[in-house]
Amino acid sequence: MPRKPPVVFPQEQRLLSALGERLRLARKRRKLSNAVVAQRAGISRTTLYKVEAGDSGATLGSYVRVLAVLGLEGDLNQLGADDRVGRKLQDLELEPTPKRRTAARAKAIKPSPASNSEEST
Repeated sequence: MPRKPPVVFPQEQRLLSALGERLRLARKRRKLSNAVVAQRAGISRTTLYKVEAGDSGATLGSYVRVLAVLGLEGDLNQLGADDRVGRKLQDLELEPTPKRRTAARAKAIKPSPASNSEEST
């Protein structure tokens, strides 16, 4: 039984479609046929069609092989390189937190001598 492709949210599908379109344009700018790119990438023409369509069922490896054939594999180094959210979370952990009095510590404080003398009378 064939595997179902993963569920992809609309925003993610738009990203994949845009990537596929950029790969298709890069192939055409280089005047390479889909048969040549598929052969050099070691994938079928059907898989290349899926990659260029931004199909989520195409493997990441297929996308990487097409990028390599087109000479664009260096772009992969940019993926996730600028982790703004991760850095902010890490910075928050590094910031000193203000010290607070806990309830247990407040109870441990001894009463003043004036209140002790009133209790003994």
